[in-house]
Amino acid sequence: MSGRPVKRSLTLKGHRTSVSLEDEFWRAFREIAQEQGKPINVLAAEIDVARDPETGLASAIRVFVLNRFRNPD
Repeated sequence: MSGRPVKRSLTLKGHRTSVSLEDEFWRAFREIAQEQGKPINVLAAEIDVARDPETGLASAIRVFVLNRFRNPD
């Protein structure tokens, strides 16, 4: 576990954006997308639309992942 964020590109509504997350969050995020039968870009776009404008996308993804594992229902 390095703890260093890794920057990757996502496509949201046809636009490329970069998101920096730690490897553990990237793995968990991909796992959740796969469980839901969605491409990671689709799940990221859903999180992007639902997030508070004051919250960055990377933070919103981290909280989404954390909440998913806290409340697996």
